[in-house]
Amino acid sequence: MTKAIKLLTALPPDQRRRLTALAREVSFPEDTRIFEAGGRADRFWVIRSGAVSLTQQVTSLQRVTVASLGAGDLLGWSWLFPPYEWDFGAEAFSPVRAYEFDASAVLALCEEDPQLGIVLVRTVAEILAHRLETTRGRLMETYAPHRHGSL
Repeated sequence: MTKAIKLLTALPPDQRRRLTALAREVSFPEDTRIFEAGGRADRFWVIRSGAVSLTQQVTSLQRVTVASLGAGDLLGWSWLFPPYEWDFGAEAFSPVRAYEFDASAVLALCEEDPQLGIVLVRTVAEILAHRLETTRGRLMETYAPHRHGSL
């Protein structure tokens, strides 16, 4: 598996400065629901410290964790794609500090600087591809038939 891509460190320094100028620092206490699947996706975060669980509601009473995110990870990508609704829920697994970005401000910056927009979208796509690869690997480990005594 490839190494996880971190949004801010993947951007060239000038573009990283322009993007982080839009950030505001936020924190979430442990066990805080940050967003729910189906909610309006109008922002995203880069985690500075702590851990966040991405969750999927499987029954009215049961949520399962589909991914765990930590320092440097991007939280939230649904703001880039219609219908701009969260595909998963997110919960602070521990106290979390993060940079929060308003999606409309970031999209306006991307319109102003198309090169930044291209780099940002490519980086988010790489992050999503890596997460898909990781999820696929977990599913294979969990559900693939185990070979006992094969030659």
